[in-house]
Amino acid sequence: MSLTRRGKAAVAAVTALIVAGGAIGYFALFPEKAPGIVRTGLTSVGLVEEPPPPPPACPLNGLPAPHGVVPDRPALAVKVENYPDARPQAGLQSADVIFEAPVEGGITRFIVIYHCGDSPRVGPVRSARTADPDVLAQFGVPILAYAGGAPNVVRVIQEANLVHLDETSGGPAFERDDSRLAPHNLYAGTKALYQVASSTEPAPAPIFTYAEELTLRSRRVSSVHLPFSATYADVWWSWGRKEGQWLRAHGDETHMAEEGEQVSADNVVVQLVDVVVGPRGGITPHLELVGSGKAYVFRDGRVIIGRWERSSLGHVTRFFAKDGTEIPLAPGRTWVEFLPSTAAVETAR
Repeated sequence: MSLTRRGKAAVAAVTALIVAGGAIGYFALFPEKAPGIVRTGLTSVGLVEEPPPPPPACPLNGLPAPHGVVPDRPALAVKVENYPDARPQAGLQSADVIFEAPVEGGITRFIVIYHCGDSPRVGPVRSARTADPDVLAQFGVPILAYAGGAPNVVRVIQEANLVHLDETSGGPAFERDDSRLAPHNLYAGTKALYQVASSTEPAPAPIFTYAEELTLRSRRVSSVHLPFSATYADVWWSWGRKEGQWLRAHGDETHMAEEGEQVSADNVVVQLVDVVVGPRGGITPHLELVGSGKAYVFRDGRVIIGRWERSSLGHVTRFFAKDGTEIPLAPGRTWVEFLPSTAAVETAR
């Protein structure tokens, strides 16, 4: 006996209800497999609970913000010395990002960046260089704590779009440590610097992208050698499997922090840059930070070789793999190494 048209429609309607009911039950059990519009509908009638949103992340290290709140304050940069007499330095392990750049006489100097983190003692604080504002332009309107500089350098700093504090203008935020020899004895605390600066600038925007897992093509490495100089800045980073971090040394000498641990990083980004002398006056080596060049990103005991690009000082530097994919960093502390383009990066498996 064949069904009438009305009978066929009724069977189809019942079948559709059964199928829909089964689908709803399936998607209620496995909401992650449901289309977005279905998941929204199931949530609205209470059949599925949406997972809570991820906690806010610190913009400069990708880690969960302390107490679930991103600090409403600008980035704070402190110029820290790396001459052997300045070691061990204070405050490096509390920073979000650290930049290392060559200066005169075969030494390097650090720009130590804080935002989510704090340290009661950072230093030794030393003089600035002409490239510092170019680095710091990526952070909006940051605060820079430094200990003076040559006249041409001070002029560049004072003309830059940042809040600058030296030992005179920073007053109570700075102190001399009589147990250390001058000039390697000037220190400052981050909270005191923020208080003296009285800046109302907001939190900086992220300058890197982050991912917990590395999916790009990479190769395993155990160490990287960055020959800034054979005397004072023969930098080595080795992968610490136990620590899950990169561990720093100068030649055969472990680089220890004043707090008693080896200086470490979750990411080491090597940016090969041209270094020229005197474009802004004096004999100060100046870094060319706009344009592009070769880059190495070290994370998770592996390296991705690619390039860096920065179209202008108003933009952040971005890092790309050879296939054009942007390279994500591991959440955590990052060291950016401005290695002269004439030097060779040496790695070991």
